Amino acid sequence: MGDDSEWMKLPVDQKCEHKVWKARLNGYEEALKLFQKIQDEKSPEWGKYLGLIKKFVTDSNAVAQLKGLETALVFVDNAHIAGKTTGEVVSGVVTKVFNQPKVRAKELGSDICLMYMEIEKAEVVQDELLKGLDNKNPKVVVSCLETLRKALSEFGSKIVTLKPVVKVLPKQFESREKAVRDEAKLLAIEIYKWIRDALRPPLQSINSVQLKELEEEWVKLPTSAPKQSRFLRSQQDLKAKFEQNQSQRGDEVDGEEEEEDTVVAVDPYELLEAVDILAKLPKDFFEKIEAKKWQERKEVLETVEMLAKNPKLEGGDYGDLVRALKKVVGKDANVMLVTLAAKCLAGLATGLRKKFGTYATLVVSTILEKFKEKKPQVVQALQEAIDAIFLTTTLQNLSEEILGVMDNKNPSIKQQASLFLARSFRHCTQATLSKNVLKPLCAALIKQVNDSALEVRDAAFEALGTAMKVIGEKAVNPFLSDLDKLKLDKIKECADKVDLPGGKRGASGGDKKTPAKAPPPTEAPPRSSGPPKKTPAAAASKPSAGPAKKGKPAAASGGKAKKGVETKELIETELGIEVCEQRAAAVLPASCLSQLDSANWKERLASMEEFQRAVETMDKVEMPCQALVRMLAKKPGWKETNFQVMQMKLRVVAIIAQRGQFSKTSAFVVLDCLVDKVGDVKCGGNAKEGLTAIGESCCLPWTAEQVVSLAFAQKNPKNQAESLNWLANAMKEFGFAGINVKAFINNVKTALGATNPAVRTSAITLLGVMYLYMGAPLRMFFEDEKPALLSQIDAEFEKMQGQSPPAAIRGTRKSGAEEEGDDGEEPEDEAAAAVPDIMDLLPRTDISDKISSELVSKIGDKNWKIRKEGLDEAAAIISEAKFITANIGELSLALKARLNDSNKILVQQTLTMLQQLATAIGPGLKQHIKPLGIPIITVLGDSKANVRAAALATLQAWVEQTGIKDWLEGDDMSEELKRENPFLRQELLGWLAEKLPTMRAVPGDLMLCVPNLYACLEDRNGDVRKKAQDALPMFMMHLGFDKMTKATGKLKPSSKDQVAAMLDKARAVMPAKPEAPAKAGKGPAGKGAAAGSRPPPAGDDAQEAKPEAKKIRGGGGAAKRGAPAGKKPPAKGAKEEEDRFGPIFTLIPNAKEQRSKDEKQLKILKWNFLTPRDEYVEQLKAQMSTCFAKWLQEEIFHIDFQRHVKAIGVMIERLESESEATMGCLDLILKWFTLRFFDTNTTVLMKVLEYLKLLFAMLCREDYHISDYEANSFVPYLILKMGESKDGVRKDVRAIVTLLCKVYPAAKVFPFLMDGTKSKNSKQRAECLEELGLQIEGNGMNVCQPTPAKCLKEIAVHISDRDTSVRNAALNTVLAVYNVCGEQVYKLIGNLSEKEMSMLEERIKRSAKKTPAAAAAPPTKQSGPDRTQGREHPPNSTATFLRKPAQEDPNKLNQARQNAQHNESSHPSIPREFQLDLDMIETDRGHVSDLPDLVQHKLDELLEPIMIPEPKMRSISPHFDELHNSTASTINFVISQVASCDINTSIQALAQIDEVLRQEDKAEVMSGHIDQFLIATFMQLRLTYNTHMADDRLDKKDIFKLYSCIIGNMLSCLWRMIRYLPETINNLNLDRILLDVHSFMKVFPKEKLKQLKSDILDHLSMIENRSESELEAHLRRVEDRMSKAKVSDILSEIFKKIGSKENTKEVGWISCL
Repeated sequence: MGDDSEWMKLPVDQKCEHKVWKARLNGYEEALKLFQKIQDEKSPEWGKYLGLIKKFVTDSNAVAQLKGLETALVFVDNAHIAGKTTGEVVSGVVTKVFNQPKVRAKELGSDICLMYMEIEKAEVVQDELLKGLDNKNPKVVVSCLETLRKALSEFGSKIVTLKPVVKVLPKQFESREKAVRDEAKLLAIEIYKWIRDALRPPLQSINSVQLKELEEEWVKLPTSAPKQSRFLRSQQDLKAKFEQNQSQRGDEVDGEEEEEDTVVAVDPYELLEAVDILAKLPKDFFEKIEAKKWQERKEVLETVEMLAKNPKLEGGDYGDLVRALKKVVGKDANVMLVTLAAKCLAGLATGLRKKFGTYATLVVSTILEKFKEKKPQVVQALQEAIDAIFLTTTLQNLSEEILGVMDNKNPSIKQQASLFLARSFRHCTQATLSKNVLKPLCAALIKQVNDSALEVRDAAFEALGTAMKVIGEKAVNPFLSDLDKLKLDKIKECADKVDLPGGKRGASGGDKKTPAKAPPPTEAPPRSSGPPKKTPAAAASKPSAGPAKKGKPAAASGGKAKKGVETKELIETELGIEVCEQRAAAVLPASCLSQLDSANWKERLASMEEFQRAVETMDKVEMPCQALVRMLAKKPGWKETNFQVMQMKLRVVAIIAQRGQFSKTSAFVVLDCLVDKVGDVKCGGNAKEGLTAIGESCCLPWTAEQVVSLAFAQKNPKNQAESLNWLANAMKEFGFAGINVKAFINNVKTALGATNPAVRTSAITLLGVMYLYMGAPLRMFFEDEKPALLSQIDAEFEKMQGQSPPAAIRGTRKSGAEEEGDDGEEPEDEAAAAVPDIMDLLPRTDISDKISSELVSKIGDKNWKIRKEGLDEAAAIISEAKFITANIGELSLALKARLNDSNKILVQQTLTMLQQLATAIGPGLKQHIKPLGIPIITVLGDSKANVRAAALATLQAWVEQTGIKDWLEGDDMSEELKRENPFLRQELLGWLAEKLPTMRAVPGDLMLCVPNLYACLEDRNGDVRKKAQDALPMFMMHLGFDKMTKATGKLKPSSKDQVAAMLDKARAVMPAKPEAPAKAGKGPAGKGAAAGSRPPPAGDDAQEAKPEAKKIRGGGGAAKRGAPAGKKPPAKGAKEEEDRFGPIFTLIPNAKEQRSKDEKQLKILKWNFLTPRDEYVEQLKAQMSTCFAKWLQEEIFHIDFQRHVKAIGVMIERLESESEATMGCLDLILKWFTLRFFDTNTTVLMKVLEYLKLLFAMLCREDYHISDYEANSFVPYLILKMGESKDGVRKDVRAIVTLLCKVYPAAKVFPFLMDGTKSKNSKQRAECLEELGLQIEGNGMNVCQPTPAKCLKEIAVHISDRDTSVRNAALNTVLAVYNVCGEQVYKLIGNLSEKEMSMLEERIKRSAKKTPAAAAAPPTKQSGPDRTQGREHPPNSTATFLRKPAQEDPNKLNQARQNAQHNESSHPSIPREFQLDLDMIETDRGHVSDLPDLVQHKLDELLEPIMIPEPKMRSISPHFDELHNSTASTINFVISQVASCDINTSIQALAQIDEVLRQEDKAEVMSGHIDQFLIATFMQLRLTYNTHMADDRLDKKDIFKLYSCIIGNMLSCLWRMIRYLPETINNLNLDRILLDVHSFMKVFPKEKLKQLKSDILDHLSMIENRSESELEAHLRRVEDRMSKAKVSDILSEIFKKIGSKENTKEVGWISCL
């Protein structure tokens, strides 16, 4: 009992791990009660038992274990942290519970496993159960199988992954224990319920008796699909739906929906284990396959056939094997061996599936040509092979090879090619069988329809009928316009006979019904069945081939947007003249017909007028167009001599074409005449109108082709030139869709070679229009032209650069609103969709014949020199052909081998050649992605940086042509990431991080990369880890956080925690997906907008402009229909529109000051970085959220740069209207622009600079002064852009710096520029140095901060720079200082080397010789605009910063210089700075003498009375001229003289400022210059105290005068402010002023002040009532004198605030002192 009492006192958790089983049992019981009481799943109480749950289930005592299992089950069910224990607990259940004899224990163990699956840990549970199947104890195996069966039955095949279960199932049938075999049988039956016949192939290896028993059981199963009955915690919505369905019982609709949700179509191929047959090939295979004895060849082929029968093959390099089999098929004379080789190819294609697509194009053409064999066994083997190969690739990839044999002379080849197409079409969908693929194939099949051989015709009919069945009659008909009715009926008959695989219904049937769901497969698919995505269900799930909605034919959604030209073409037979006369007589007056051929032209004219009136009133349907135009052609017809009659005829032709059903047959009647008259001076206009009308009726491409061919069949150059002019204009009006580029290029070349200059000019104009649509590739066709002609073409192209093609305003009327009322937008959509097809329209050369076996062997030779020769020859072939087809023969495999060449020079040459191939092949390059594109990625792992850079450039060139989507399909990308090559991983991840954000959708195969991405996150290489972290948000953007989190389930626990933390971090910065094209509304203006226009080759980016256009167009349509005013648009769109029209900035009082304060106190990150990191961007987003419109913030932080441009455009528009709010948010705006400085997009940068120029101009107008906080966050990054390579950018930045100095003191900008001279960028150093020179020139030496000597020494260092421009800029800057300070510059710059000193002296000497009168133009004379203009043209090596004033008088200047020299001798102490200004004073003497005298201030009681001198004629006086162009620059210069080293100069400057301050009408000009004035004054005080006072040569009276002037100016300001104090006291910031007073008293406490004696009380005579003065009371209390240094500093701070606009409110308290 004593022992019991001890453990009874223990806490529950300690009881649970006590050594006494009773204690543990009691602990389990109490824990169970506790767990049932805890309501909060996140209660900390759960954490106490986290490490004990495994002990609960593995207790050694059976009784305690039973209770422990119950407790563990409750814990797993209720604790949110239970998932952390999954692995260890389930492992304990498998090993310690499933072997127990008690049934209850096993049941609880199974329930625990199922509960873990319910809380989202299915993968871990399944792994542990599968491990249990290897246990030696059969009881454990049986329990594991039973638990797996229960899990599958309850959770379904979506939760339980069947592939690993099916993999181990055959082994269980071989067990010696009957219980295991029986349980395996039950599990197989359960699996069959879910995947049906997909289970058969993996179980073919089990005992035949067992298989027969299974077959019998499978037959008994119901045909209805099972349903998931237990749901995960994340599937509670499905659970509610299931319970609702159960309560309703028998609801078939819901049952079908549920079936759709639960049934998973499983491909048997995915359940099989791959076999590596390459390792099993005979070692002498490649020798024997070339053997002379056919028996030896047969032996190795039979071996390969047996290996290829494996249903699933391991991937690898099958290139050599495929080439060997291809050679046998193509060249072996033994048909038995040909049959064997074909079977081998079929087996490889079936076993490899998509992985065989690499070699598909290599063998298809050989197989097709081998169909010349007529033996049935050979033909059958070849058919099986080519059908299996087709399923590994796409029809688009094989189209070149198929078209290549369609013109073969052998009818068997043509027949089998057509039959292959028919079989292939059955596996296509509307999406995969697009217009671009079908059009050339239909053209070839139409030729075969007219073939002399019956079997060829029948095969062509079958192929066309199959295509019609798949995509619909409406989609195919435009390609069949040349066939007669009999042949069309034959095709339709064939279409009716076609049965599509899998029960698919073609687009030609069931137009009015929604396609039914594909039923689950009930039979095992054949081995040659396609990949999963070929199944009907997968095809139907693709957005591009989406099901038809609302009763609309499925074909309409797939092809409508591009059918503007070819919809319902009118086919009309040619009529005889008698028939035409009869029909014309029925609609025209008799007099009209009789007078058409009258000899009197007036009668003919009257007849034509009557003809026109009749035509204009005719109904469209009743108008006999062909009859009417043939009547017009009656004698004299088109040879009419009277121009008035001819004009009328041409006008009538245009009216008929516009108003009637005008066919090509009718067009042929009139086109010859129209072309003949198009160059006529009087009739040309009407002829062009007629051509345009025919273009609208019969489509422009056909009309244009006829017109050009007719024009160049003539010899009249005028007609040729005008025909080309008409065509150029027509292209702009109709768009470029369907234009036969090849034909036009040939005709244009003919025109360019014409002797008549007008024809050449018209041809060049036409080329310019074509350039708008085709871009740079157009020029390649004319590189062989003469240089003079080519330069004219280039000039025309240059005019068109930057322009976008105009929107089409004309189109085929029959594709307009007349048909179904929903095609109103087609012309524009068609034009937009036609642009990506330009490369497809270009004429291409087939170079496969030139890629001989000798060339291929050369490229693969052992000698690198011969290999190089082979590559050179191949490159020459491609270069000569310019544009080539995708069929390059065996060149692809040869180039692939060279990418692994040991000679890196050859690798780079191969990469260059692959870039050349990308340009030459164009979009057809897609079929080479697998054989050639993926090996390019492998090269990214090369150790040499230049090779990797070349590979990356090649990869980019390929992606531009193919888009990125095809690269991500399959497991190739995942396999590349799996390679443990740090270079490969970091380059590939960086590339993916760049490309993924541009995609709207990605293939599901991207998920295969995630495990390898997680491995990269823990790579030993830091760069790999960094790139993986950067790529993580981009993967998450497409795959989703949940999927990526689920993928961490297979990681080790330590790795899982780290990756989970990274996922959470990535989730916060995950970018938004690019927006899809806007969906059109339901109205007539909106329908069809979603109709599939094919995406461009690059596939996935740049989709912004088109949706915007549709949006505007849709709105216009709604307005025209007169929508009810009360009807509200969707709430979300209305809110967004309201937001966009509202203010973009919100002014929050003191928000900017608070941000500045937070940054100073380090509460937030200081805006200081080399490159912006994520935390800075997030901080800026958070700060902007309160004062930026939400939509604007989304735009400026969007990943698409075009959004940035739009946002800046809006900010420019609102700059003036929201100027106050802009200034309130200025710090945030400037910070965002600093981020844009780090972008590489020039468009954004130029827009940023445009806004900044307008912004600073506005700040100048508003008299705003930016703070140090704002400047420090912006100016350093602005100066970085001074090193930009583009001249335009540098010019704009310099202009912004000029404006910046107007709102921020130049003395403070100077240090930033000095920092810029330390950059590694030579352009930036040169620009900063040049700007420094201009600052010194404009503001004097006082801008040189911290001291002129220090600055000049740093500037002088750059005289020895390696870069010429930097050296020149440094010399020019020092020269500018020399022009200001004279010889003192040598002292300031310090010691220079002899070489540098000689360069400087030479520059000074040369400048003096070249510009003898330059001193007459002092630097400050230059106004703002002049200065900016000077910056646009940087100085050359001999220039200075001085500019000559306009219209100088040399005589006056020489006289002024003599006076200056005289003054210099009389005042040796005056620096050269002021001697230069004497020249200017001489030319402006009249204005100087008018200045008023300086008025003395009454300072008798403060200082001894000293007479202030009157202003003399000094160098500064001209700048006070009121008529001067720039008052601000004059004030700046005068203030700069206050800090002059010469006392007299400083006194004169102070005198002038005093005059300004005294006069009410002039005092205003000092506003905005107070800070500058105070800084200059305190600099002079410091200079006087440190230098002048110690200089014995100076007269002390001069120093007293200087002090008198300074104090007079200060007190003048102070008294003026005191005068207005009663009016402004309420507006003062008293808190700030009291803080300064407090600081002053803290520095000078009473005890310290008492130590000094003072007679300051004697100077209070101006205070009227001294007894009421707080100041006197305070001074009397302290009775001592303040320390000079401390007082100077404190007063400096106070006086600074006097002139600061921001602190104007503080000045009132100065009077209180």
